[in-house]
Amino acid sequence: MAEIKDPENTVIIELKDGPVVIELLPDVAPKHAERMKELARAGKYDNVAFHRVIDGFMAQTGDVEHANMENNYNPGRAGTGGSDLPDLPAEFSRLPHDRGTLGAARSMNPNSANSQFFINFSDNSFLNGQYTVYGRVLSGMEFVDKIVRGEPPANPDRMISVKVAADVE
Repeated sequence: MAEIKDPENTVIIELKDGPVVIELLPDVAPKHAERMKELARAGKYDNVAFHRVIDGFMAQTGDVEHANMENNYNPGRAGTGGSDLPDLPAEFSRLPHDRGTLGAARSMNPNSANSQFFINFSDNSFLNGQYTVYGRVLSGMEFVDKIVRGEPPANPDRMISVKVAADVE
């Protein structure tokens, strides 16, 4: 695992193949970074499916309403829900959507991000300035690369657990 410099702004996503360590970027997108920590600490991301995984593009997850594979999982609605918290305003920056960056998923409304996010498999510059970048993978991208593809995948992978590094022994 990567060296963690700021445990309060680092999340660890446990996947079937191993841990993914993500550095959140509170200086760039404070509301998005705070939301991810809030949902992680509440256990909302645990067992949530990767409901949209496109080879060469990205892996999307975070629908805590419809994609929890242990609690009322609804594959037909996965990707349409969020959390019970209000939507977030866009926090666009000059950071590019490069391989390993974390982007906020949203509807056509730029201020509709809530709980869903995606991890870029490749450099997706066409997303720059249109979706909030609020984290980057420090280690474990090889595990992200192994996430089952599909829209939705027939047997989706899930985030087994998501923890803030400061809370991990």
